[in-house]
Amino acid sequence: MSYFRFAHTYSIVAFDSSAGQLGVAVQSHYFGTGVAVPWLEAGVGAVATQSFVDISYGPLGLALMKAGKTASQALAGLLAADAQADRRQVAMIDIHGNVAAHTGERCIAFAGHRIGEGYSVQANLMLRATVWDAMAEAFEQTRGDLAERMMVALEAAEEEGGDIRGRQSAAMVVVNAAASGRPWQDRLLDLRVDDHAEPLVELRRLLTVQRAYDGWNAAEALLQDKESGDENAALAAARFAESPDLMPDNPEGVFWFGCALVNVGQLEAALPYFQRVFAVQPVWRELTPRLAAVGLLPEDQEILRRIVEL
Repeated sequence: MSYFRFAHTYSIVAFDSSAGQLGVAVQSHYFGTGVAVPWLEAGVGAVATQSFVDISYGPLGLALMKAGKTASQALAGLLAADAQADRRQVAMIDIHGNVAAHTGERCIAFAGHRIGEGYSVQANLMLRATVWDAMAEAFEQTRGDLAERMMVALEAAEEEGGDIRGRQSAAMVVVNAAASGRPWQDRLLDLRVDDHAEPLVELRRLLTVQRAYDGWNAAEALLQDKESGDENAALAAARFAESPDLMPDNPEGVFWFGCALVNVGQLEAALPYFQRVFAVQPVWRELTPRLAAVGLLPEDQEILRRIVEL
């Protein structure tokens, strides 16, 4: 293992046993840190490989854990085969919540890690030697889902001084702990900020957008039973209202939720949603008959007229 990238950084690997989720989050003054540092596989584990990065620690660590090795065994095996192990900083967590971390003695100061129950935080090339402890304490004290707790850990690192060089990129990935056999469904969150003046601010914004889309999808799923009537439509509307509101910057969710209501016979309930969209971006009005033409809205001229003429 000889090739490496200079991804000096701070990161967290974590396992939420109650929610059944694995996650990695990272920030670095390095372009596209999300390509190099986080590696996860549902049903297997998660790896963060950084400092003088040997990317192979990611896929090989996952392969070893998939073969039945614990996180500690997998990490020890890779370090033993690495002539430059003293330059690496790596953390691994397996599907059973076992955690292992390594900070090589030739990682650039300040560098260190801290292992807690179901997580590890690690950092190198930091302004202060207190960064990883600040991350650990923030993660442990924060309430919320795994993504929120990891986000707060990253923000705590930055507040503590972060990377001595500044900031550039960030990433967050969350997967199901148990594999469903459908990897595309098991990857719950995959956010990357490759180059930004304030990558954590942007990552936080993207997390909000992700939550909005997840909420919209959950609301529409409540309408799938076309015999559900007013009661289920009301539940769906309540779920939709709980999602972050991205209007008027992004009318996407509001428009499609209106369409979903129409398709279950809830035209009156749908009209206010269309009205919100058309008030700020009238061009969406033109989309309505096009959807009817391909079967995504009823081909009922009266329904279409009432929507378009709002």
